[in-house]
Amino acid sequence: MRTLTGALCVLCLLAGCAPVAPRLGSAMAEWAPSPNFEPRRANYVILHHTGSDRLERALTTLTSPARGVSSHYLIGRDGRVLQLVDESQRAWHAGASWWGGQTDMNSASIGIELDNNGFEPFPPAQIDALLALLADIQARHRIPRANFLAHSDVAPGRKADPSVFFPWRRLAAAGFGLWCEPPFTPPPEGFDAMLGLAALGYDTRQPEAASAAFKRRFAPDDPDPRLNDTDRARLFCLLQRRAD
Repeated sequence: MRTLTGALCVLCLLAGCAPVAPRLGSAMAEWAPSPNFEPRRANYVILHHTGSDRLERALTTLTSPARGVSSHYLIGRDGRVLQLVDESQRAWHAGASWWGGQTDMNSASIGIELDNNGFEPFPPAQIDALLALLADIQARHRIPRANFLAHSDVAPGRKADPSVFFPWRRLAAAGFGLWCEPPFTPPPEGFDAMLGLAALGYDTRQPEAASAAFKRRFAPDDPDPRLNDTDRARLFCLLQRRAD
């Protein structure tokens, strides 16, 4: 009996000393776990703004079991990076969504929330931290540059984040997302803009919402949500860039 008891004690001690399985995520982030997640595999990154004035308020929302929402990362205005959910798990950030025919973007994406109320520029420290985090994620997951998306891209008409203040041009210059600079080559005769938006990934079942989401991201200085000739040429350029 003593031998058995001693063996059990040794096993218990060894179990207590066993290393905890490491989380899949960025070493640059503090771990602030949210209980709202499920397993999945990521091939996209979806960017959001919190709609909040304080990091603490956003963190409370994203870690509340009652709210049932979460993201993998939350980045403060000062560049502080918090990881809330393991990257191998399915966080609940995109909601009802669509991109390229895929209707459950939560199952295929890493969600990043930027603490921002939606009516303010994004501070340099916050964007610097985001770029470092995206480089880390891209290196580990090999996510294609075209697969860095806005919440409004995958939920047009329902969501507008991360707002017209978000610096998509700077992200694209760093290799995260598509971008085209004028002057644009005119599209071929008969080019259908709605088919072009669908080919890029947008849900065009609500054409006005898809056009507005496209303009919000790629022509944020133009308040008219309708596509003009310049927008059609820009869209054609982006489709070519995506195919490269």
